[in-house]
Amino acid sequence: MTAESPSGIHFMPKPSPTRRQLIGTAAIAGLGLAVWPSADQAAHGAPDQSPASDEAFARSFRKPPNTAAARFRWWWPNGHVEPIQIRREVAAIAKAGFGGLEIADVHHSVRSGLDPVGHGWATPAWKAGLEAALEEAVEQGVTIDVTAGPSWPSALPTVTPDDPAAVTELAHGTLELAGGSTYDGVVPAALHAAADGVTKQQLIAVQAVRIVTRSTRESTLEKSSLVDLTDQVVDGRLRWAAPDGEWLVLAYWQRGSGQMPEAGPHTSPDSYVVDHFSRLGTEAITGYWDRNILTPKIRRLLRTAGNTFFEDSLEMETESTLWTAGFLDEFRAQNGYDLLPYLPVVIESKEKYLYTYATDETSRVRDDVAQVFSNLYRDNHLLPLKKWANALGLELRIQAYGLETDTLEYSGLLDQPETESLGFKNLDDYRIMAGGRDMGGRTILSCEAAAYNGSAYAVPWSRVLTTVNSIYTAGVNQAVLHGFPYADAPGAQWPGFAAFSPYFNNAPGFSEAWGPRQPTWGHVPHIADYLRRTQWVLQSGRPRLDLVYYRQKGWASTGIGVQWGTNDGIPVGWSHGFLSAALLDWESAIVRNGRLAPDGPAYKAIIIEADAFRGRRPTLTVRAAERLYQLAADGLAVIFVGDWNNATVEGLPQGTDNVDIKKWMDRSLALPTVRLAGTATELPALLAELGIEREVAHEKSTLIHMHRALDDADLYYIANAKHAENRRLERVEQDIWIRSDKASDVPYRLDAWTGEINRVGQFTRDEGGIRVRVALDPGESTIIAVAAATWNRKRDAKLPQVLHTDADSVSVDGQSVSLRAASGGKYLASLAGGTTRTFTIPEVPAPATLRRWSVEIEDWQPGSVATETAKSRRSIELEELKPWSELPGFEDTSGLGVYRTTLRLDQRWSHGVGSYLKLGEVFDTFRVKVNGTELQAPASLQTVVDLGTALHPGENTIEIEVATTLLNRLRVSNPTVFGVAGRQRYGLIGPVELVPYGTVEVR
Repeated sequence: MTAESPSGIHFMPKPSPTRRQLIGTAAIAGLGLAVWPSADQAAHGAPDQSPASDEAFARSFRKPPNTAAARFRWWWPNGHVEPIQIRREVAAIAKAGFGGLEIADVHHSVRSGLDPVGHGWATPAWKAGLEAALEEAVEQGVTIDVTAGPSWPSALPTVTPDDPAAVTELAHGTLELAGGSTYDGVVPAALHAAADGVTKQQLIAVQAVRIVTRSTRESTLEKSSLVDLTDQVVDGRLRWAAPDGEWLVLAYWQRGSGQMPEAGPHTSPDSYVVDHFSRLGTEAITGYWDRNILTPKIRRLLRTAGNTFFEDSLEMETESTLWTAGFLDEFRAQNGYDLLPYLPVVIESKEKYLYTYATDETSRVRDDVAQVFSNLYRDNHLLPLKKWANALGLELRIQAYGLETDTLEYSGLLDQPETESLGFKNLDDYRIMAGGRDMGGRTILSCEAAAYNGSAYAVPWSRVLTTVNSIYTAGVNQAVLHGFPYADAPGAQWPGFAAFSPYFNNAPGFSEAWGPRQPTWGHVPHIADYLRRTQWVLQSGRPRLDLVYYRQKGWASTGIGVQWGTNDGIPVGWSHGFLSAALLDWESAIVRNGRLAPDGPAYKAIIIEADAFRGRRPTLTVRAAERLYQLAADGLAVIFVGDWNNATVEGLPQGTDNVDIKKWMDRSLALPTVRLAGTATELPALLAELGIEREVAHEKSTLIHMHRALDDADLYYIANAKHAENRRLERVEQDIWIRSDKASDVPYRLDAWTGEINRVGQFTRDEGGIRVRVALDPGESTIIAVAAATWNRKRDAKLPQVLHTDADSVSVDGQSVSLRAASGGKYLASLAGGTTRTFTIPEVPAPATLRRWSVEIEDWQPGSVATETAKSRRSIELEELKPWSELPGFEDTSGLGVYRTTLRLDQRWSHGVGSYLKLGEVFDTFRVKVNGTELQAPASLQTVVDLGTALHPGENTIEIEVATTLLNRLRVSNPTVFGVAGRQRYGLIGPVELVPYGTVEVR
């Protein structure tokens, strides 16, 4: 999830793919995991990677299947749910156009009144709710996701803090001795007291080491002085005489951490977090579900209406060091050396290291520790849990991040890896997980989307769409919106239960509580349709990217990306992904025709930079160095960036590791496909030298694209997108060039708001590509397809192609191509084939500002109970548009506003004059009617509505319905929580301008 992600992500001493423990193709196959192409996707509802025909894809774009629709995180107050209300809520999201709900027992806002005995997670009351949800989902044609346990991390009421299946910590105690003194006493007790319920602990080791220098950060110790005192402990007491110098005595205790899931109570007895690094912890989860939840009826319903088995982010919290039983033996087996001499430099207190050795051994051992944890999590948790979920007919969806583990690798092993927009810091965070998904042949990269800190009941859909449109460019293709709360809970206030509001200290909580309680809900279906169509495009075909970066550490949610790729490459059209060492041994990691993973992302070149997490240290695993040489020898372009003359192995070198690295590096650099760049600024020149060109090119801007390839069409999702949440966007209007090797190809524009596909009316071909104009407001997106002229409709091949014109724009309605202009006169158009013709547009009326409006406002206020909303209507006449916060008597109103104005138009409007309605500023969602007919809903980020020829001579009525958030009303109805927020500027604020245009068909 996470409510705590920005501050609660725990980074312990453990990095990425190591040099020794790589999971190979044979191991993947043995575990039933798919590599390119994914054999099990069709069985779990993933879109067909190869549509039967492009015509079939074009038809499906108007109304894609529910598998492509966005979903909601569905917050329950444990089992305090009624089956009849559960059914209403499933029906509500289905009617609104969403694809399903993920049940999550999350209720940070509930301070008292929960009944974990009778209404806790997995009680009969909870299971009755689950049954009702699944049954209604079958009726509505949507699906339900189930979560491993209550809240997060995964926890169970059958696990106690002392249980072998419970999460474990390595606690440590210390004492300092002066040289020449003798200690005779009990072994130092743990620095941090054990959590409640922890009654057992095991002494692992006692050591003494000389202190070199002290520091408020990491004090330096002398490794060669380390003495193992474990054998000198008798009946819990230690007697030891310190030699010269200052000494530190450390005792290490293994015990349960006692971590509980967030914001209980959830169950009776209390649930405790399971050990995610041991089979015992995973078997505790699967065994509990098998014995206590999965009745024959629920099993049957899950096969029909179930979608995924979900687990939230890996947020392990301990004041000591995260651990697992048998870790020392595992470490020795995987790395070939003993961890005991390095325990002083891997222990933590409150997520901070305390000690270091003087050499770089410290960080290298920490890397090895991290990789062992990474492998244990993969082998003992992710893969067994996936096998179990798949046997139930469910896919496994996990946010497999939060620790320094190889999330990049996991993303290719999971059915549905999931990201989150709250905790991820920039678009490279998403690309890291997309890289694993793409190399693993998976389809979905899910995202817990649109959670915003402190913004409850104040989030406009324009903000949601800006966020989602941006992350779509980085590989995300499934939004699980945050979130949809169950209607009520003990102690809830109007407008009902919301999982995170009030939050700590009675503050507004995370994100929104979407649903019928929101005034915008009636406008949401057209947004749901947009999301469904966009995700259908991004889930279809195969990903195609230009470059891939080798990542020494597959950690996610770090904010550390690649500087040239993000700051210079992406803004001019380059695209890139990521892979880590483990992926180089996957079946997909082959080269054909110079492309890496040719049946997947088809990367043209791999770029290897030094380790950004270790001071730009040039490191590789031995196996990765060998594989890079093999790939380069097979024809892949490879570029090393930085000083690789003294490259070393990742982790602590063993045997001939560093010699082997140098051998493979020397061989690689001697190949004609390999280059060495001193700095990343040399990349453009070296890529050109290697003959590597980007698929999309444009002048530097905030446009970002995602390319998906069908058999006979290429789909380009293009957005005016934010690299990070705090980036400012401006409108972008510019040409983009798209590579096209077929002279018969033409561009199409796919409108995700309307479902229409029309051939682009104005474009040119040059230098092996197609050039089209793109104009996008901040956060907006468009979809361009490049395909044969008959791809959408056979008659498209007969439409004229405009190369250049002095008219304002060129439009296509599927039947014809037309020139548009805001004033009458003669206009030139150069057409394909070499002809230039003159076209005449009749006189066009002048633009007009619409100032006077009659407004009827429906005021939403608290009713007699928390889930009831009282609605009253009031009217006002406006001579000039203003936000509601400036209208006397409406300052604190939330709800719906209907704006009406009447126009009397002259006879000039009888000759096919069209018009744009420019709304100016409007908050939040809106829909437009002209003369009683609702127009096709426009993009919520675009406040210019094309009225077409809906206006006519005589009297015309324009009606605009505007919906708001609930914040302004909540500021006064619940000031304890929401009074800290400022009023939002609701309503149609304008200025509103009617801009006529004339048209003439190009024949």
